[in-house]
Amino acid sequence: MVLTETREVVVVGAGQAGLAVSYCLTEQGRDHVVLEEKGIAHAWRDQRWDSFCLVTPSWTVQLPGFAYEGPEPDGFMTRDETVAYLERYAASFKAPVRSGLRVTSVEQSMGGGFRVDAGECVVDARAVVVAAGSYRRPKVPPFSSHLPTGLFQIHSSQYKNPGQLPAGAVVVVGTGQSGVQIAEELHESGRRVFLSVSSCPRIPFRYRGKQIMWWGKMGGLFERTVDTLKSPAEKSACHPQASGTHGGHDINLRQFAINGVTLLGRIQSVEAGKLIMAGDLQENLRKADEFAEQLLKQLDEAVAKMGMALPEDTNRRGVGPEVPDEANPILELDLQDAGIKSVIWATGYRPDFSFIHAPVFDADGQPVQRQGVTHTPGLYFVGLEWLHKPKSGLLLGVGEDAAHIASVIASETKSASKEMEASI
Repeated sequence: MVLTETREVVVVGAGQAGLAVSYCLTEQGRDHVVLEEKGIAHAWRDQRWDSFCLVTPSWTVQLPGFAYEGPEPDGFMTRDETVAYLERYAASFKAPVRSGLRVTSVEQSMGGGFRVDAGECVVDARAVVVAAGSYRRPKVPPFSSHLPTGLFQIHSSQYKNPGQLPAGAVVVVGTGQSGVQIAEELHESGRRVFLSVSSCPRIPFRYRGKQIMWWGKMGGLFERTVDTLKSPAEKSACHPQASGTHGGHDINLRQFAINGVTLLGRIQSVEAGKLIMAGDLQENLRKADEFAEQLLKQLDEAVAKMGMALPEDTNRRGVGPEVPDEANPILELDLQDAGIKSVIWATGYRPDFSFIHAPVFDADGQPVQRQGVTHTPGLYFVGLEWLHKPKSGLLLGVGEDAAHIASVIASETKSASKEMEASI
């Protein structure tokens, strides 16, 4: 039996973005419900590996009304700690979350507002806030289907620990944050690891005694707005390589190679049980070094201008050690001869907002919005990468966007009430 109800606002998703919006709406005393398919913080719980840690320190956890106040502000929360934190957040203001309800359709109603279909529950609402996140559909290259049938393949969102994989060597494809951290864990567990290197940059984890996130916040890097980007493609650029494990540390692929990880170029295709690589390994490593070195130079200039009393940076991290055979990379790799039994695709995600039936998307399927507000009245987005600032998708900045959307809803509700009063 389908039950239909009326709410002022429906929030889709109960991760950090949806909960932040719910908190702000609760503070307003606004009637709303949060619809969630799998439970609070399910992406953190179900799509992260067992040893996962945030790469941003705990002091950056700044959700509205629930900023981190624990004993280790410079530490890095684990997966389970992050889930527990978000569950406590929801409980702190009694967030009206309904789990087990998958939203399959958001449609504009004839008389204004929206009809939200979530299986056995249908909600008519004046406004809808989509807080379902950017990471909705794992992306795997089409040629993955050409790999041998018996080869174990998973996306990074399905990886849990080394014991999950069959015995044998592993290919990790992609060197964003997930790819490099998983490759490091597999190598430390004793696995032979082949790592397909993409063009993702790297950053020094610390500089002059401070974490790089501290410098970013102090220098206003997280306050840039999306309209300052040179190209829309910058919004989807991969995050710089880093890791919060072991207290937080640098990730340097050149050092990976010195330690025994075999670096490969970008995989182009699969032919007769062989991986065919592009000859771009040296270029990708060079680009990562240049990014890190440029960042260090900018920080040096900032320190000099401000005259800050800080220790010298004696351990430069801009250029890594020379990689064996970097100039002559492997271009073909026979999977059987190399003993490879598993492939992990750390190749990112695609957007999937197919359940929203409104003309608010561009050619790439991304919502066209300004600080979360679309041209369709009453339809909003929160929690996307670069929604408004680089921190929009982070625990550091999602609350700011949530508060903005809540204020817009309040303003539009007030305007609608005045129009109704004037028409009577």
